[in-house]
Amino acid sequence: MVVDMIPEGKVTTYGQVADLAGLPKRARLVSKALKSSPPSRNTPWHRVINSQGKISLPKDSHGYRTQIELLRCENIEVNQGKVRLSDYKWQPCIATLVMDLPF
Repeated sequence: MVVDMIPEGKVTTYGQVADLAGLPKRARLVSKALKSSPPSRNTPWHRVINSQGKISLPKDSHGYRTQIELLRCENIEVNQGKVRLSDYKWQPCIATLVMDLPF
């Protein structure tokens, strides 16, 4: 799964995950897939945020607080539910994509 490839200390967007998975313009599908992923799979769901760099979960939810905590544990700065994509966005190199993406 593409999300498993995101390194610790980096984030990416739902749209980028969809693009890398060969599903352009299917960001919402990525969100649904992450929601349905069993906890036992240990998918690093917290590294996926929206295209504006914001956490998409409701601000007063347990998931929102958990995502902030997990990101901060990876030394990712989160200010008012937002991450600076210019500092933390994962930019995979072509070799990583060719060697590691399941086709």
